[in-house]
Amino acid sequence: MILVTGVNGSLGSLTLAALRARGVEAIGGSRTPGEGVRLLDFDQPSGIGLTGVSTLVLVSAGYAEDDQVIRRHAAVLDAAARDGVQHVIYTSLTGAGDHLGFALAHRSTERLVRGSGLGWTILRNGLYAELFGALLMWNGDAVESAFGEGALSAVAREDLADVAAVVAGDPERHSERVYDLVGAPITAPVVADGLGVAHRTIGLGEYRRRLLDAPGLLPFQPPMLSSIATSIRHGFLENTGTDLQALLDRPSRDPLAVAVAAAGAARPGPS
Repeated sequence: MILVTGVNGSLGSLTLAALRARGVEAIGGSRTPGEGVRLLDFDQPSGIGLTGVSTLVLVSAGYAEDDQVIRRHAAVLDAAARDGVQHVIYTSLTGAGDHLGFALAHRSTERLVRGSGLGWTILRNGLYAELFGALLMWNGDAVESAFGEGALSAVAREDLADVAAVVAGDPERHSERVYDLVGAPITAPVVADGLGVAHRTIGLGEYRRRLLDAPGLLPFQPPMLSSIATSIRHGFLENTGTDLQALLDRPSRDPLAVAVAAAGAARPGPS
C-alpha cells in the first residue's frame, strides 16, 4: 500500500488523487485525518504509525524553520524504517535552488533519506508556476515584482503530483534515482502580457520592506520569499531539463498559462 503525507495540502492531495485515478491502492496521512486519511502528526513522533505501508510518498513538511522541518522528516523516516516501509519518495527542491533560503532543510532531508536503509527516490521539484503568479503584486491596473527580467523554470503543481504518482506506482524502477523536475522558463513581464497589463520592477530592498510590513507572515517567510526573488532576478532558477516530460505519461502543462491564471485570480475586485 502507498501512503502520501500532507494530503491536506495542495501537492499531497493532488498526488493522492492522481494515484487513485490510476487505480492504485493509496491512502493519505495528515494531522487532521478523515475518511481514507490516517493520522500522522510529525510533531508527535511516538504516534507516527506506518504499519502496512510499502511505499511512502513524503511530501516535504517545509512550512517552518529548518530545525523543525528536519526534525519532522527524521521522525517519519525513523517510523518508516521501524514499521517495514520498503521505499520512500521525497519531494525535494530543484538542484538550482541551493541559493534559496529553504534549501538546507531539503538537502539535509535528502541525506536522511539516502541513509535510512530504505529504497529511495528523490524528486527535486521546481518552484510552482502557481506560486510565481501569486507572488506578482497588483497595484492598480499593473503588477509589480522584484523579479525584474529574470526567468523561473516554473512547473505546474499538478504535473509534479502526477510524476510522484507515476514513481510511486513502480518504485523499484526508480530506485536510487534523483529527478530534477522543472518546466519552461517564464518571466514576470511575459506573465503580465498574458494578463494584458504592465509589469513594473521594484528593488529587492523595497520588496523586503513590503514583506516585513505584510500582516500574517511568519518570521521565516520574508527571508524565504526574498531569496526566491533575488534568485530569479539574477538568473539562478532558469535551469532546464528533460526529467519532467520523460516521467509524465502526457504533455506537461503550460507553466505560463498556470502562472497567468494564478495572478489573475489574485487580482483585487472593484472597490
